[in-house]
Amino acid sequence: MKRRDLITLAIVAILIGGGLALWLAPEEGLRPAPEVSFQTLDGRTVSMEGLRGQPVLLTFWATNCPSCVREIPHLAELHERYQAQGLKVIGIAMSYDRRDHVEEMVRAREIPYTIAHDTNDAAALAFGQIRLTPTSFLISPQGRIVYQKLGDIDWSLVERNLERWLG
Repeated sequence: MKRRDLITLAIVAILIGGGLALWLAPEEGLRPAPEVSFQTLDGRTVSMEGLRGQPVLLTFWATNCPSCVREIPHLAELHERYQAQGLKVIGIAMSYDRRDHVEEMVRAREIPYTIAHDTNDAAALAFGQIRLTPTSFLISPQGRIVYQKLGDIDWSLVERNLERWLG
């Protein structure tokens, strides 16, 4: 082999090895979810600290966001499939969304998972000044953000993690 071929092969091996190391890295290296609390539509207070020990799929959404509305059935399906095993699905309506619009959407779409209304932007600020929807976070049982996505969620990635944590 020529020297140039050996160098190219070494670089490719390093890149593949680095990618594998990141893929298999323990969750301890990931960003912790912020310690924030929020009110659900039914008046309960939910805290991220209180959810420690179970996986959480949290999405910031708005009633006037077509992508947000499209993901409701997927979120409901995950909720139904994994809630008994400990998954907590939470939709946080943005502060600019009127409460009566949020409540009507929950009723009309028969949303089965927890819905909160971020009236003072505390949750949106805690998670990184969220302004665009949908913005979703998959949080491990250890309280680490393992996946963050603006726009359409990679459902297979979410399910792989849930199977690993709950299977």
